[in-house]
Amino acid sequence: MKQGTTIITLDNGYHLWTNTQGEGDIQLLCLHGGPGGTHEYWENFGKELADLGVQVSMYDQLGSWYSDQPDYSDPEIAEKYLTYDYFLDEVEEVRQKLGLDNFYLIGQSWGGALVQMYAEKYGDHLKGAIISSMVDEIDEYVTSINQCRMDALGPEKVKYMEEKEAENDLEDKTYQEYVDVLNAEYIDRKQPAAISHVISTMATDVYNVFQGDNEFVITGKLKDWHFRNHLKNITVPTLLTFGEHESMPISTAKIMQKEIPHARLETTPNGGHHHMIDNPPVYFDHLKKFIRDVESDNFND
Repeated sequence: MKQGTTIITLDNGYHLWTNTQGEGDIQLLCLHGGPGGTHEYWENFGKELADLGVQVSMYDQLGSWYSDQPDYSDPEIAEKYLTYDYFLDEVEEVRQKLGLDNFYLIGQSWGGALVQMYAEKYGDHLKGAIISSMVDEIDEYVTSINQCRMDALGPEKVKYMEEKEAENDLEDKTYQEYVDVLNAEYIDRKQPAAISHVISTMATDVYNVFQGDNEFVITGKLKDWHFRNHLKNITVPTLLTFGEHESMPISTAKIMQKEIPHARLETTPNGGHHHMIDNPPVYFDHLKKFIRDVESDNFND
């Protein structure tokens, strides 16, 4: 497969930015979060997994920073492309256009939701699935983020946030300062300069439709995310990886481990929502062990 960056043209005419790193017979495709985020926290995966002979491919989903950004202000375009089904089938089209099969699929946060759906619908193409920091039941996530807010801010500041949310005044300066505190505590604990930007690269027109204004209030389509009854249909070896200090509840991850027929759960100490950045040595140890075990037919669920 061609190394480096390739712009692929989808059947719908839009273009996606893709990048492939490393050489080897083991293929890994990476799905970023958001939705509306970017590929950037996958950029070192080729280097980290080189000793296993893993070729790593990543891409920015439609609407994200490096790929085409449709005019979502057009109701017809928004209705067609801002859906679960669109982004799920986009994964399959990217797989085909990159020539991947019998491969590993990893997704973080929103990308982890796509992994769950892909493993159920297109699991015949997978060798293994890695769900990183994503639950199967959104109500349990909401309970968790509410507790995170209380633990980090206390009742008075949480009340202030709730008042601003009720007023739909989420651009309030103090409100945003509290969001920054929560992000630093539970989402990006390490906050490395290497992936920072002088402006935000989040595709807010995509993010807002699915999530909302921030990670700690959910008003978009993801508020109806309920996948538990489908987990039994994920039949490939599956790794669940969660940070021990993040917004997604590990209690839910333990339920997912039981519901998915062949699943392993690993947690990362001192890791937030992006624990592949917060504590990479532990994160990559878990990921490498999973791949080695699947490749050697030693995976035990």
